[in-house]
Amino acid sequence: MSKTIWDKFAPVYSLVMKSQKNVYEYMYSHIGDAAAGKNILELATGPGLIAKHIADKASFVTATDFSPEMIEQAKKGKIPSNVKFEIADASDLPYEDKSFDIVVIANALHVIPNPEKVLEEIGRVLKTNGILIAPNYIERKEQQPNLWQKLLYKLGVKFEHQWTAEQYKDFLESNGWKITASELVNGRIDLMYAECVRK
Repeated sequence: MSKTIWDKFAPVYSLVMKSQKNVYEYMYSHIGDAAAGKNILELATGPGLIAKHIADKASFVTATDFSPEMIEQAKKGKIPSNVKFEIADASDLPYEDKSFDIVVIANALHVIPNPEKVLEEIGRVLKTNGILIAPNYIERKEQQPNLWQKLLYKLGVKFEHQWTAEQYKDFLESNGWKITASELVNGRIDLMYAECVRK
């Protein structure tokens, strides 16, 4: 997906995500619990909502996005002293092997054309026995796109992959990850929360 779309979307992203308040509060709580005392890499941080919310529990959070405008939005307001925002491409990360205890990529794999490459990079930068936390929006088989999804499509936010909950879990497993915890969280767009380790 073009950086231009996300650069244009950046100023309103936080406002738009308020309609998914329950989904984000779930992620803040669960990711925060897992992050306690850990060195975290977040990919596709957007305006930095997750990074800022989990900072009080994490040792350090490096939060990245490939959109410069998203990073500019993330840098607004109060930034915890243990959070650093950087521009980075999730499919070609500028970090050394085995650098992080946990990698978080929330609500992004479905909009990335090559998510398999992203998972390879995550596996590379994770420490041995490190954890991938990959909550992701999913589709319901029985439903057509709702008004919220149609609005996103009109804004140019294209879902490259329209996984159901089971298809998403199969995707992670087929790319070398063992799911250790998962839960379906209902929202305007449903979320499959997943924590994984490498097989």
